[in-house]
Amino acid sequence: MKTKYAITLAAALFLALSCLAPALAAGRPDKPSPEKVLQMLQAGNARFVAGKMHRINQDQARIEMANAADQGEHAFATILSCSDSRVPVELIFDTGIMDLFVVRVAGNVVRTDEAGSIEYGLAHVHTPVLVVLGHTRCGAVTAVAQEVQGHGHALERNIPPLVAPIVPAVKAAMQAHPSAKGAAIVPYAIEQNVWQAISDLFVMSPATRDLVKANKVMVVGAIYDLADGKVHWLPQDQVGRILAAAEKNPQRATEAMAK
Repeated sequence: MKTKYAITLAAALFLALSCLAPALAAGRPDKPSPEKVLQMLQAGNARFVAGKMHRINQDQARIEMANAADQGEHAFATILSCSDSRVPVELIFDTGIMDLFVVRVAGNVVRTDEAGSIEYGLAHVHTPVLVVLGHTRCGAVTAVAQEVQGHGHALERNIPPLVAPIVPAVKAAMQAHPSAKGAAIVPYAIEQNVWQAISDLFVMSPATRDLVKANKVMVVGAIYDLADGKVHWLPQDQVGRILAAAEKNPQRATEAMAK
């Protein structure tokens, strides 16, 4: 009986590995195309806004699956989002357990921790899409805009270095919209901060640049509107321009792999 069981188990293992061979040979499990993933995210947000959520992959069966499964076989998008509690990422896109690889930080900025987390999501969880998701009325961007305009206030010691990457975004917004003063600059700065995060990622992460250039990953900018729940997708051609600029930046990282 033991011999028969061992042979059966070996045969089953061989069959499973044979089925997985094409995906393993390609270095990643089968996932939808970046274009299809973007459509899935857009459709999920439309359901969220309409109050017709499917609430998929949120049941006990999915919980049990997550305990045994590899997230790399299921997650289809990496999302960089602000930590703001008003931005419930999985709900916004009507997704569930193991659907999204979410990186959250105040102001959706990119520094080492965020870049490393994103690299893991793209290269090891094999998500075909990265969404950098800003949101309206962002407190981090508002605080930096006030500081840059000379109306800031005291902050705890670790917050200023955390939000420092937002400063160039605010200054760029002020330069592009010189007539916008005070709080009026914030919406422009929020959008510019999405572009700044993408730029910082491209400069810091050769691995991300390589995946995008190989058409294995699509990077998308978006802004979530707190007022109505809609995700507004930013122009995709701007990502290409940012990537081209990063490739020419003398300060860009050039080694994709850690030594």
